[in-house]
Amino acid sequence: MALMAASCTNESLDSSVNLSSEQAAAPVTVRVDGFVVSQEDFPGTTRATAVGSYNGIKFLTLAFYASNGTEVYKHTQNRDDADTYTTFGEFSTSLPLGSYTMVVLGYTFYEGDEFTLTNANLAGFTGDVRETFAATQPVSITSANAVELSATLDRIVTKLIVESTDGKTANVSKVRMTFAAGSRSFDPTTGLAPSNTGSVSTVGNSAGVGETSSSVGYVFLATDEQTMDVTIETLDADGNTIYSTVVANVPFKRNRVTKLTGSMYPTAASATVGSFLVNTTWLDDIDPIAF
Repeated sequence: MALMAASCTNESLDSSVNLSSEQAAAPVTVRVDGFVVSQEDFPGTTRATAVGSYNGIKFLTLAFYASNGTEVYKHTQNRDDADTYTTFGEFSTSLPLGSYTMVVLGYTFYEGDEFTLTNANLAGFTGDVRETFAATQPVSITSANAVELSATLDRIVTKLIVESTDGKTANVSKVRMTFAAGSRSFDPTTGLAPSNTGSVSTVGNSAGVGETSSSVGYVFLATDEQTMDVTIETLDADGNTIYSTVVANVPFKRNRVTKLTGSMYPTAASATVGSFLVNTTWLDDIDPIAF
């Protein structure tokens, strides 16, 4: 299986153990069947989608970690690079006899983003957080017989949508959303952030002058439900802050969307400035394709 890059560099994320001719090993095939796009505690909203048909996942990373934490295999498939897979969502390798933790991650990123899977308990983005799915499970290889495994991935991020009620001004180029809690990193075995120091998402603003805008950010939560302050800033082309406001006590939940709506582009004639409303109703359908 070809090597590939899972960041803006050409660094390979494909590794495996070297097996001697005397060491027993079993061929292992892993198929990523799909992922749950709603949490189970919301009856009637759970469904699975084939991973190959969901455009929100551009990269799939599979890794196996031995009981002592040693990484024995890791490979990343890039949907846009056919050299990294035969069938997107299907991996083949060999593992020596033993017990392992299997980690499967699905995610996307854009130019300049970097994603790292450090070990079975730490992964994340170095920049903006993107939509991310994960699954882990114990695997025991007890003979040289072929093994087939499957994994269904769960979305583990929370999503923030910031919508303006006023028209964009000509000097605004980007929107920055600063989360006071949560993290850019997560523990694949729990889907939760290992720290609670906050995260920042900066996105371009393509709305036309005078048009309302919508901006999206993601963060990994330290608990399944979490409340935090969010700072919303509009930036010019050089990254200078034009306008800033803090929305206090914003509620978030994993695999759900929180929407903030308010004035983002104050002018001398503005009647209200920075009066944001919080939509605290969790959406039943969190599939981002629907938005």
